Amino acid sequence: MSSPPTIAQKAPFAVEVIKGKSYFWCACGKSGKQPFCDGSHKGTEFNPRKYTAEKTGKLFFCGCKHSAKAPLCDGSHSKL
Repeated sequence: MSSPPTIAQKAPFAVEVIKGKSYFWCACGKSGKQPFCDGSHKGTEFNPRKYTAEKTGKLFFCGCKHSAKAPLCDGSHSKL
C-alpha cells in the first residue's frame, strides 16, 4: 500500500500561469517551492505532474495533494 502525500497546505495555491508554459506540480507535498516540484520526491513513490497552461491567467493549484483533478484544486482540502 502506498503512503499518502504530505499536505502542504489545506488551501489552493493561486498562480499566474503563462499560455504554453509547462509547470511541474509537486505531488508528494514535500517541496520547498510549493506548489511546484523541487526534487524532494526522490526516493518516494511520487512524481511531479506536468501541466501545460492552455491560456494565460490565474489558476488554483492543489495544496493538499488530494485533488481528484490534480494538479488543480477540486475543493478536497475542505474534507481533510
